Amino acid sequence: MSNFKTLNDLDLDLMPRRKRGRLVNSLSGFKSANLVGTTSVDGVHNLSIISSVVHLGSDPALLGMVFRPPVEPKLGSHSYWNMRETGCLTLNHVPASLTMKAHQASARFPQETDEFEALGLTPIFRCGFDAPAVEESPVRIGLERVDEWEIPQNRCRFVVAQIRWVEFPEEAMCADGYLDLEGLDVVALSSLDGYHRTQKVHRLAYAKTEAASPEAMIDFMQGWSDEEI
Repeated sequence: MSNFKTLNDLDLDLMPRRKRGRLVNSLSGFKSANLVGTTSVDGVHNLSIISSVVHLGSDPALLGMVFRPPVEPKLGSHSYWNMRETGCLTLNHVPASLTMKAHQASARFPQETDEFEALGLTPIFRCGFDAPAVEESPVRIGLERVDEWEIPQNRCRFVVAQIRWVEFPEEAMCADGYLDLEGLDVVALSSLDGYHRTQKVHRLAYAKTEAASPEAMIDFMQGWSDEEI
């Protein structure tokens, strides 16, 4: 085994900024890659890519995500300001075939640029939402902003949003509710720029103290019965 490298907080502070950013972004592990779709009050469609989406609860269905410290709209932060002004946004999982275009969504396009058009992606609308979803994405989620907090240490915004609609290929959902993301060929992100396909290992049954180890399921679409859970 290789020798381990130990870095303390001072070592991190002394690193070049971009190198530190890549390292620290790697430490949280593999993350989902999502395109955020919004529309400005002037009707301009915007896209950005984020890897900070987290599950916050299922009843009600809530997701959380982090936005960088907002700047003046003319200078950037278009997704954040659009979401604040309209109250809604979409999250769109990135398939492997879309990584180049999705990554380009991190470029700083002018405020008046329709980023769907610039990236060659197709906006679609569902359930009366003003925010566009990405037709080329296999999993699309419509969200309504319900709360947010400023993180004092860096001024990033942690946004809480409630799921108002979701769509995906019907065959991708198991009878017990499990969604086969790998079968949809969506990617994971590591650091700021590492895109990965995933490989299934197994699904494990609900852990119980009386069992030495949980039952393993190799066929991910087999599903668990309510009695097993």
